[in-house]
Amino acid sequence: MLFIEYPKCSTCQKAKRWLDEHNITYTDRHIVENNPSYDELKQWYERSGLPLKKFFNTSGMLYKEMLLKDKLNTMSEEEQLKLLATNGMLVKRPLIVEDNMVLTGFKEAEWAEKLL
Repeated sequence: MLFIEYPKCSTCQKAKRWLDEHNITYTDRHIVENNPSYDELKQWYERSGLPLKKFFNTSGMLYKEMLLKDKLNTMSEEEQLKLLATNGMLVKRPLIVEDNMVLTGFKEAEWAEKLL
C-alpha cells in the first residue's frame, strides 16, 4: 500500500498514526518531493470511482490562489489531471493507493471500513 503525504500536514500525521496503531504496513511517499505524475493520477482516478474534484486539495492556499473553484468546471478531465501533476500541493492528501482501492483525505470511519 502506498501512503502519499505531506509530512507537515496535521491530517497526514493523524492518518499515519492511525495506520501505525492498526499495524498497517505502507510505503511512504512525500507528495512535494515526488509529485504524482499525470499517468499515476489518471490511473488512480479511474480506479477510485471518485469524482475528480475529490483529488484536489480544495482547502489549500495554492488552490485558492489559482481561483480553481471557478475554473475546474470549465476544464476537461485531462486538463485537470495535468494541472494536478504540476504541483503536489494541489493534490488532496493523504492519499492511499492499493491495487483495487484509492482513498483521498483521512476519514477514520471510511479507512476503518476499507482497511481493517
